Amino acid sequence: MRVGAGSWAAPCYCRRMKMTGCRRGLRLCLLLLALVGPGGALQNVTAQLFGAEAYGTLVAFGDFNSDKQTDLFVLRGGNELIIFLADQKEPYFKPRIKLPMKSLGVTITSVVPGDYDGDSQMDVLLTTWAQNHGRDELSVFIFWGHNQTLDLNHKTKLNKTFHDEPLVMDFNGDLIPDVFGVTNDSNLFLTTSPNSQSVQFETWINTDGNFSTTGESKEMPSGVKVVGQSVFADFDGDGQSEHLLPVCEDKTCQKSAIYLTKLGLDQWIPVLQDFRNKETLWGFVPYQNDRSSTEISFPITLHIGDYNMDGYPDALAILTNTSGSNQQAFLLENVPCNNVSCKTARRMFKVFWELLDLNQIKDAVVATFFDIYEDGILDIIVLSKSYSNGDFAIHTLKNNFEADAYFVKVIVLSGLCSNDCPRKITPFGVNQPGPYITYTTVDANGYLKNGSAGQLSQSAHFALQLPYNVLGLGRSANFLDHLYVGIPRPSGEKLIRKQEWTAIIPNSQLIVIPYPHNVPRSWSAKLYLTPSNIVLLTAIALIGVCVFILAIIGILHWQEKKADDREKRQEAHRFHFDAM
Repeated sequence: MRVGAGSWAAPCYCRRMKMTGCRRGLRLCLLLLALVGPGGALQNVTAQLFGAEAYGTLVAFGDFNSDKQTDLFVLRGGNELIIFLADQKEPYFKPRIKLPMKSLGVTITSVVPGDYDGDSQMDVLLTTWAQNHGRDELSVFIFWGHNQTLDLNHKTKLNKTFHDEPLVMDFNGDLIPDVFGVTNDSNLFLTTSPNSQSVQFETWINTDGNFSTTGESKEMPSGVKVVGQSVFADFDGDGQSEHLLPVCEDKTCQKSAIYLTKLGLDQWIPVLQDFRNKETLWGFVPYQNDRSSTEISFPITLHIGDYNMDGYPDALAILTNTSGSNQQAFLLENVPCNNVSCKTARRMFKVFWELLDLNQIKDAVVATFFDIYEDGILDIIVLSKSYSNGDFAIHTLKNNFEADAYFVKVIVLSGLCSNDCPRKITPFGVNQPGPYITYTTVDANGYLKNGSAGQLSQSAHFALQLPYNVLGLGRSANFLDHLYVGIPRPSGEKLIRKQEWTAIIPNSQLIVIPYPHNVPRSWSAKLYLTPSNIVLLTAIALIGVCVFILAIIGILHWQEKKADDREKRQEAHRFHFDAM
């Protein structure tokens, strides 16, 4: 009877234990939800990355020492360039290379890393202006990289004076960056302004290696008074780039908006017009075009990146409230369109007002994305005016996005050499403008999904574009069915230089070496895997199950051993009775 009673009591005891475990599990789930909510989505890691060196103006990214880790280019005092090299120990970025320009009597306005002589070593292009000249008279210096360092005496000064910061692009398709801009003896404008009240845009298409205009110029959106910096991204995930334009509809930017257009579309579509948070109205910060001032002024711009890896690029923008008492960086999330005005675009921006660590940074002047830990998740870097000596303070925020979405990270190198580089230099570490990446895959619901991105399409006015592209794939763990990489081609060449790779593993980094340029089937790609959190969780679950099974086996073995010992004692006792 005791055995029977015990068999009935055990389930009741188990049910009581389950109820207690459920209550504890519920409390644990609520705690975890609180931690991964908007307030815990970002983590300030500035001290771990920079230590006491977190100040200056971040101007560019690039792998200067060819170790497959992205380094940071920072200006201090307006006339000194410092390259922070990535390291494996804290602080993870250390100021290793310094290029002082004070002796030349110039102020640095922009920095564009790249391989300008084709030796597979990174050089650095600087635009500068002298105090005895106007702000529209810029000189261009190229400092030649040698043995992963820069020398003030090893440079070339272009014999042209530029009216504005030039665009670095591969014009002739040799995968060596060229300098494209407006000089004293040229009159080519891609953004034209026939009068001071109107801005027009012209699109020039590279057809068979030759540039030609698509037709009539496109007027700026109606009612716009201030035009920001154009940005190009695959906003709606259709595999083609769209033109995003931040604007103000009054001189003081009390009423701001972001418009979208693309090739073949004759209208501007508003994708963000609601800048009101509760009772506070926000807007873009107007560009201070004071040519007599030495203070750095940032244009109205968007910095693009897929923050949540859903396959649709988000943006970072600097906004100020209408009273002018606060200026902050905000995340603009790319979400499905929910109003009539953006129906044609199918997507829209929504301001993410509540991101705790981002909201705590006051007087922000610029914000951009950066993969700090090289794990495929885009983190955030913000510059603010809070530093004491006149330089900007640098803030780095780790993105703790834990939805376990997938991505593929692609970087295309120059392909000027592969395994036979001169002086046995590895071909990594050159910022290459011009390549374009597209992919097709199937999402979690079985629908076809496209995506695309250009590599280093802009270089002027603190574009702060990364030398690689992180393409979000959402929560689909499927292989990429097709990934295409195309590079520029010389004038007159009709054959498209494009190569396809199939069955690319998600959460991987693909380094493409297009060598030789004119034989795409011979291009090579190196694949590096980045395990996702689900792999770690699966491993932990597997280990836990194994430990649990071993514990059960041990308990059963111990019980069996006790039963055997008891049976042996009974047998011995029975033997003595028989003997008597």
